[in-house]
Amino acid sequence: MKKTEWYLEYEILINRPGLLGDISSLLGMLSINIVMINGVENARRGLLILTEYDEQITRLKSILETMDTIDLIKLRKPKLRDKLAVRHGRYIRRETEEPKIIRFVRDDLGILVDFMAELFKQEGHKLIGIRGMPRVGKTESVVAASVCANKRWLFVSSTLLKQTVRSKLIAGEYSPDNIFIIDGAVSKRRSDERHWQLIREVMQLPAIKVVEHPDVFIRGTEYNMDDFDYIIELRSNENEEIIYPEVKESGFSQNDGFSMFDF
Repeated sequence: MKKTEWYLEYEILINRPGLLGDISSLLGMLSINIVMINGVENARRGLLILTEYDEQITRLKSILETMDTIDLIKLRKPKLRDKLAVRHGRYIRRETEEPKIIRFVRDDLGILVDFMAELFKQEGHKLIGIRGMPRVGKTESVVAASVCANKRWLFVSSTLLKQTVRSKLIAGEYSPDNIFIIDGAVSKRRSDERHWQLIREVMQLPAIKVVEHPDVFIRGTEYNMDDFDYIIELRSNENEEIIYPEVKESGFSQNDGFSMFDF
């Protein structure tokens, strides 16, 4: 019988020696396998576990709720955030008022790449925006996540190596297995109607699309922030403010502190 993965998270109320051993022994007696365990938040521990029968989870929950040394927080089928928390020892930060916004700083690049790689492995259409100031690591993180997901990445517009603004793709590049990367600032400033027609074609593909500078990308277009499934914010530090200059038809002003190769 196929085993089912579950996520267990508990908070330690009384941190006595042998507590983890007691939990592990309990899981063993219920024939529940531990896949991974880690601290996830302050005094909390998270575990990925495998079971054959739902009755095992029901029994586990009833026993854990009687223990006075821990407080059961979660016992559910694991979400992506749960798996990443166990792998990296902490939760990714989600904006409570805007649940699609997820925040990272440069010290989080490992978990950011892992998070995007898991998204890239999923099938079908997904539109991901990534915000951040110049040279913070946006494009490099997207490329690294593509490699981790074993996916080919394609720049529709970019300034990573040289300025790229494409107006067509060759036949094999329309594959839904590709990751399509669009630099919203470059597309907004340097493109023509042929480039935007290509963007519309890419948007219709059942594939992953990543748009850098989504706030700039949507200005004066048929797209809006509601079209995005996730908005990732990447900062150099917690206090950095992400500010975009106004994009005009003639480009950014000379006083805005940005150049195209900053992006």
